[in-house]
Amino acid sequence: MSRKSDSPALWLVRAGEQGEDEPTALSLGIALIGFRKVPDLRQFSTYEALVNWLLGLDQERSLPRARNLAAQLWAFGHRMEPGDLVVLPLKTAPGYIALGRVTGPYTYREIGGEARHTRPVKWERQVPRSVFQRDLLYSFGAFMTVCQITRNDAAKRVLAVLEKGVDPGLETPSPEGGEEYDIAQAAHDEIVQYIGTKFAGHGLARLVAAVLEAEGFQTKISPPGPDRGVDILAARGALGFDEPLLCVQVKTTADPADVTVLRALQGTMASYGATHGLLVSWNGFTEAARREARQLAFKIALWDQTDVVQAVYRTYERLSPEIQAELPLKRIWVLVKEELAG
Repeated sequence: MSRKSDSPALWLVRAGEQGEDEPTALSLGIALIGFRKVPDLRQFSTYEALVNWLLGLDQERSLPRARNLAAQLWAFGHRMEPGDLVVLPLKTAPGYIALGRVTGPYTYREIGGEARHTRPVKWERQVPRSVFQRDLLYSFGAFMTVCQITRNDAAKRVLAVLEKGVDPGLETPSPEGGEEYDIAQAAHDEIVQYIGTKFAGHGLARLVAAVLEAEGFQTKISPPGPDRGVDILAARGALGFDEPLLCVQVKTTADPADVTVLRALQGTMASYGATHGLLVSWNGFTEAARREARQLAFKIALWDQTDVVQAVYRTYERLSPEIQAELPLKRIWVLVKEELAG
């Protein structure tokens, strides 16, 4: 049944439990879901027929579970429409979300030697998770393979990010409903947002230097202001003379760092006689920068916000008391609930 609406719907569509289908989905311009035991969705004329088929496939499956899976499949096969928006939180590139638009009908096509459930999608942008405010990130953490996101003007805000790169937010959020959410991801997103605010500008260089010191480096941080291409000099040894000799450039600009920044760091490394470089860009890197950096894999490392936060997790117990006071974190254990995904 076709949905009658003047505005596009917004759909969360994942691509594999561990993101294994993400490269295929992005390269082929499709949304690609699992549910490999389920045949062509076009053979089911009603939602109830799909529910009954799922119950017949697994006699131990409960009716609520079958209805949940059927709702996801029915949405993918019958409810999504050309022009609708799609968000794909990337597990192969943690910290980023792919945004796109549905361009055509459901198809059951052969990919990699097997028939798969697909939708044609024009993937338009990959943006850092921190672009979105917490309420939308919470919705993007739903434990579903496919679900429509309707709260808090979500579709309008994703459209704004596609067009302007900024989430305009919502002054009065809608009440949250009963979906299951990834608590660990929500906590991580909150930490990313906090670090992005608390350690903005030169503060991020201080945080990166603290991480390097926790890893055994001696560091020298450039004062705030023009840094002449280097924010941190770091080396090992009691006097800081032992290799690796590291030049670090830290960027907190709104746009991803491009190849010119990478090449400038190479020049700075030569000027200082550094053996290695670390380029930190809170809002990520252009694809051209990442591609060029792969050719320098043994000389220069790239850190985006996800890498910075993972480095903080890894070294937190060894960070200085001053940094820990500015960034108070506590490790917790949570019960992992069954994911409602195919």
